Amino acid sequence: MEEFDFEHALDRAGHDALAIDALGVHGVPGRPKPGFDPIPMWVADMSFATAPAITRALVERAEHPAFGYFRPRAEYFQSIIDWHCRRNGVEDLTASCIGYENGVLGGVASALEAFSSPGDRVLVHAPTYIGFNHTVARSGRRLEYSPLVRDDQGVWRMDFDDMERRIVDGHIHVVVFCSPHNPSGRVWERWELERAAELFRRHDCVVICDEIWSDLLLDGHEHIPFQSVSDDARRRTVALYAPSKTFNLAGLVGSYHIVYNPYLRDRLVSAANRTGYNAMNVLSMHALIAAYSADGERWLDALLPVLSDNARYAVDFVRAHFDGVSVARPQGTYMLFLDCAQWCREHETTPDELLRAAWDVGVACQDGRPFGGEATVRLNLALPHAREVEAFERLDRYVFNR
Repeated sequence: MEEFDFEHALDRAGHDALAIDALGVHGVPGRPKPGFDPIPMWVADMSFATAPAITRALVERAEHPAFGYFRPRAEYFQSIIDWHCRRNGVEDLTASCIGYENGVLGGVASALEAFSSPGDRVLVHAPTYIGFNHTVARSGRRLEYSPLVRDDQGVWRMDFDDMERRIVDGHIHVVVFCSPHNPSGRVWERWELERAAELFRRHDCVVICDEIWSDLLLDGHEHIPFQSVSDDARRRTVALYAPSKTFNLAGLVGSYHIVYNPYLRDRLVSAANRTGYNAMNVLSMHALIAAYSADGERWLDALLPVLSDNARYAVDFVRAHFDGVSVARPQGTYMLFLDCAQWCREHETTPDELLRAAWDVGVACQDGRPFGGEATVRLNLALPHAREVEAFERLDRYVFNR
């Protein structure tokens, strides 16, 4: 049985890694002060090598020295069908429902073009994935934020009354829905999805559902595809997926949609085709086939406990050591979203000063304010545990309790 290494740091410097090679370039904070090495926790990709099955497949294809025009193999579609059957219990997916997208945000952009007009309001949840903000704004549509609220157990929840009020008042007919949710890390329960689906049915909303994080489930949580909760949800949803987050393949680019309704599918494909660039890369095709293979699945099954342990350690450490910092335990993704507003007020520190202190000691974290909140920080936990421990000990000693 092949073993996978999630314990040793991968040297990414000089290998086109934004998380390392971009430090100090184009507005990205610089390298840390002397005595500290950078620990990349700001870009949403992993510090782990991808599944060996993927690199083998890419090397094998690259050894054939021709990369001309091509059509997607039948194996590409069958790999997606089999993956969703095994991972999500989907039993009725066919190749006709699947189509390539040049990134999930490319699919969001095409769906906005197909199902809304410039000036329309589009409902999203807050906090919000920053990519949605940029994509909706660039399309000429207007963002309508419905805040998630934390219940008495600290779990992020949808406010269905607020969602409905905003849909009605804003005459909204397109929703961008994130499942699992980024940046909160919520994995929605069936009753939540069913209630959201009924709300969208009642007001005839097309649902653009980003499910790119659906494979990255922590502590045994279960992902339920939005399209599976009712026949109506199946008819009104454009679902978007990719192996990029799951297998650390963002640099290859390659996502796909699943759309059951032929009317929605035809309009979506027509909008995508008008861009003239929504074409698959032959290497990304082979990468997906290998990722969704039995060998790729074994790698993922070995990864998930590592991410779960990292998330558990991070949340417990924050709650034990960072007074004034609030955090909800993520149920999916490998990102952690910290609310540092109380800490900043108590220590008379600005969010910029907080971030600068972290970067100075090599903890390269992401400013969470563009996602939501007055003083939030987003941390990537997909790194070897020893590096995670080092990062949080630096934050403890030099930032939050200096």
